[in-house]
Amino acid sequence: MAETLAARATELVSRREPFVRATVVRAQRPTSAHAGDTALILSNGEMDGFVGGNCVEASVREYSLKALAAQEPLLLRVVPGEPSHRSEEGAVEVSNPCLSGGTVEIFLEPHIPAPRVLVVGTTPVAQALASLGAGVGLQMELTDGRAADPRPDDAALIVASHGREEEGALEGALRAAVPYVALVASEVRGAAVLASLDVDEAQRSRVFSPAGLDLGARTPGEIAVSILAQLIAERAKGRRPAPGQSSTATQGSPASAVDPVCGMTVAAVESTLHLEHGGTTIYFCSRGCYEAFRKDPERYGAAR
Repeated sequence: MAETLAARATELVSRREPFVRATVVRAQRPTSAHAGDTALILSNGEMDGFVGGNCVEASVREYSLKALAAQEPLLLRVVPGEPSHRSEEGAVEVSNPCLSGGTVEIFLEPHIPAPRVLVVGTTPVAQALASLGAGVGLQMELTDGRAADPRPDDAALIVASHGREEEGALEGALRAAVPYVALVASEVRGAAVLASLDVDEAQRSRVFSPAGLDLGARTPGEIAVSILAQLIAERAKGRRPAPGQSSTATQGSPASAVDPVCGMTVAAVESTLHLEHGGTTIYFCSRGCYEAFRKDPERYGAAR
């Protein structure tokens, strides 16, 4: 099992697919899991491996998706008792009504692909961006304007080609809604390039030109630092909590639902056991709760 999961994790990394590695770090009898048991949870909630029974699995799925959304590791502690949860920084304790007894602690470690940054050009600034960007955890890809293939999940497209094939790359990035688009050019030349783009004014205004923070940069390395600093600052804005929000909330926390039979909170995703009733999708922690509801849905109608 360990070798199979290791191979699966390697495959996911190579395909740039996010996942969570869940590892049992402590198990108190009686539990079906043991310390060292491991599972991989994909972004759609699918799970490979074993870290506990049905109800523990439901909690692992729910909080793994939250860990992916927050891009932060989490220690999940599942204990027996009436449905409840208690959170603190870096950890959450969930009371699980269908746990057979004992306690299990599971470390949830999200694996997020390095953000891809397309750099158009082979100039000294482009080369410096490729070298320095890798050091701050970015996947830097050098390309030319004709070969650039910006995608919505890219972190940035930076044109540093000194006038070569700039317009098509910029237009492609704007139409793909790449969040950070920048042009290395003087203020005058940059304005002329932006004016020539076949996009609307709102899209045109999204291009950072001249690229980078005003740090007084002069050398290619300094210019690259100023651009990466600006990119980092812009990415941080998207992660910053609004007043009254937690950091997890700003990341688009996955939807959840309450199992009407046992009262557990579960992830409202396709991979969670569910059925349609009265025009509503009902989600369950386990086959037992699913069958109980299916046999007598009216009994649990008030809990929906």
